[in-house]
Amino acid sequence: MPPVESLLVLSTASLAGIGLVAGFAAWAWAGWLRLRAEELRARHDSGHDLPAIGQRIDLADLKERIRKLEAIAAGVDF
Repeated sequence: MPPVESLLVLSTASLAGIGLVAGFAAWAWAGWLRLRAEELRARHDSGHDLPAIGQRIDLADLKERIRKLEAIAAGVDF
């Protein structure tokens, strides 16, 4: 079994390393959240209507799928 002093040094260094990694991760997370908030604010301020366009595309896609399913149910061959 290794001496107690070396175990103490290893455990202290390990805890310090874990603390540094956790601190860096928290700092990076906070930065990412600030970036996303800025992007959302910029999108809101610019007046782009991207979600509505995306919803219209989704709606058109759903309508096309419904047409195809109705054609299949009616026996029309594509």
